[in-house]
Amino acid sequence: MILYLHGFRSSPQSMKARVVGERMAALGLADQLISPQLPASPKLAMELALSLVDCIPIAELSIIGSSLGGFYATWLAERIGCRAVLVNPAVVPQLDLDKHVGVTTQFHSDEPFEFKREYIAELHTLEVPQISKPERYFLLAATGDEVLDYRDMVAHYAGARQHVIEGSDHAVSEFPQYVDEVLAFCGVGARS
Repeated sequence: MILYLHGFRSSPQSMKARVVGERMAALGLADQLISPQLPASPKLAMELALSLVDCIPIAELSIIGSSLGGFYATWLAERIGCRAVLVNPAVVPQLDLDKHVGVTTQFHSDEPFEFKREYIAELHTLEVPQISKPERYFLLAATGDEVLDYRDMVAHYAGARQHVIEGSDHAVSEFPQYVDEVLAFCGVGARS
């Protein structure tokens, strides 16, 4: 089972979420993917995520998180002990997102999206200063990320499997060429 967690202002309609969903469907595993719309509140987002994976054996669960979803995936992986793939993950979103407090819209709709000041404090409570078992993590980071510094990611996930892409961007526009590598780390491969 894979839990996909999207980034800030994003949704299950993001390119990476759709690519993962399409690949899982092509492998006949569409029912093995959970990709929820996360609430703006980090606390509520993690409560939702935990409720969705509550009955899944840890050995059968992997989380894929992009940007803020990577920060969430790290907290969840540390809390429950599963594998996690992090795609250009936010390492300290409480600093980066402070300037986004207020009302805006989601990237994939015109739906209003409010990021409240108290959410910064909620992010602080989810901070993982250091990962405990690097072997449970796979970092996919782009040197051309225009939003987050890939060097922070590489340092934070030291010892983990890492694939640093030269160039690219925050969205990892070439993600379709990496999806099989991501799913393989999650224990998903093509069926014969």
